[in-house]
Amino acid sequence: MSSPGSSFVQIKHEDLLFYENCGGGSFGSVYRALWISQDKEVAVKKLLKIDKEAEILSVLSHKNIIQFYGAVLESPNYGIVTEYASGGSLYEYLSSEQSEEMDMEQIMTWAIQIAKGMHYLHAEAPVKVIHRDLKSRNVVMTADKVLKICDFGASKFLSHTTHMTVVGTFPWMAPEVIQSLPVSETCDTYSYGVVLWEMLTREVPFKGFEGLQVAWLVVEKQERLTIPTSCPASFAELMRKCWQADPKERPHFKQVLVTLETMANDSRLPDQCNSFLHNKDQRRCEIESTLERLRKLERELYSKEKELEERERRLRLWEERLMERSNMTPSPTSLLMERSNISPFFTPMSIGSSGSFFRSHSQDSNSAGVSSAGVSCLLRTLSNGDTERGSSAVLERGVGSLDGGRLHAMLRGLQGRFGEEEEEAEEGTVEEKSWGQQGKDNSGSLEGGRVQVTLRSFPGGVVEREERTWEEGDRERGGMQRSRVTTIVRGYSGGFGE
Repeated sequence: MSSPGSSFVQIKHEDLLFYENCGGGSFGSVYRALWISQDKEVAVKKLLKIDKEAEILSVLSHKNIIQFYGAVLESPNYGIVTEYASGGSLYEYLSSEQSEEMDMEQIMTWAIQIAKGMHYLHAEAPVKVIHRDLKSRNVVMTADKVLKICDFGASKFLSHTTHMTVVGTFPWMAPEVIQSLPVSETCDTYSYGVVLWEMLTREVPFKGFEGLQVAWLVVEKQERLTIPTSCPASFAELMRKCWQADPKERPHFKQVLVTLETMANDSRLPDQCNSFLHNKDQRRCEIESTLERLRKLERELYSKEKELEERERRLRLWEERLMERSNMTPSPTSLLMERSNISPFFTPMSIGSSGSFFRSHSQDSNSAGVSSAGVSCLLRTLSNGDTERGSSAVLERGVGSLDGGRLHAMLRGLQGRFGEEEEEAEEGTVEEKSWGQQGKDNSGSLEGGRVQVTLRSFPGGVVEREERTWEEGDRERGGMQRSRVTTIVRGYSGGFGE
């Protein structure tokens, strides 16, 4: 949206005699100065260039808006010249000992003055303006204690709801401004509620918190400033309305003024408000209690972030080591683990084999009739977190051959149970049974087989897998064990799921 053109008085730089720096505003420092030709004390905001602030101020005229005199257009000495408010900012006053003298009448007077200035900007000015940076530092006080709104560096001409960039100061900023969402004039209503809270409590909003921490608390956790329990109900209700998350539910300044006028006519309010103002210790205790709760919340968040960062770092390291050892592209299982944040079954330590699945060594417990044995195993990680293990065994004998059959087992929830104490070893073991089929013997009968698999875990990421087989025909001989295979996996999980 283009700003309306306007003309203003151009002031020569040499016509200004600068005194001390009296503060900083949006995008520039403010100095007290003497406008020599007019013999008038003024405030000069030095800028890198003249922008929209001069245009905005040039069309405004209200007793509660800082008065604009002109601008310095000489490069590199650009500046905006306004009236000088000798009383300093409202923020400075509230931080001083003078604020101890404040009573309900003073607060009500100032609350109405600020609301009138904001109502003018939104509804009575030649062009509707939203301030977007209303706070106690941007409200200044004249010598006779009249408040004036200043610093329009973050302001915008507004003829409709518009999208804004992040500007302002976080403790005073409405949630939609923090998020750079489309905003309307009620974003200033939110900030007004914070200024009202400052006048009532004489405390710094979200004291001790950084800007982004405040942004997280306000937007993500829906936190608001603490309203002490002893605060008069009418003031408390007004602040809560100003801090509604939905901008449409916040009152416009015309409604705020009506509410303030009603409160000013309440004969009971002065005593309630003055009692609250003098009970400083109680309200500070409540505010500090809330701040401590929020600090704890922030610490927990920080701790969780660090844990996640460390977990991601370990996963990346684990993946890199597997890639280096296997010299292969990432497996589907490892990609699934990365996406799902699933930790490896075993902590990577020493890997005994560079193959894509673990190898086994076979030894016979009873060599009679067994010439060789081979076992292959495959473990897959499924999307639901289960692990599927398949294996097949072939034993070659002197007479015929035995196909041990396909073993199929689901190992559910084993992660975290490997490595338990000895008495809990039963939870960390899995027994598989499968009936195989052997060729007919001389008598024409079929013989089956039985396979038992046991998984054990040991410290250091070592997992031992033991497989034993029996033949059904050995019952007469007391169930003699025919073959035993023991596999030891040393912290190797990268091959699972290949």
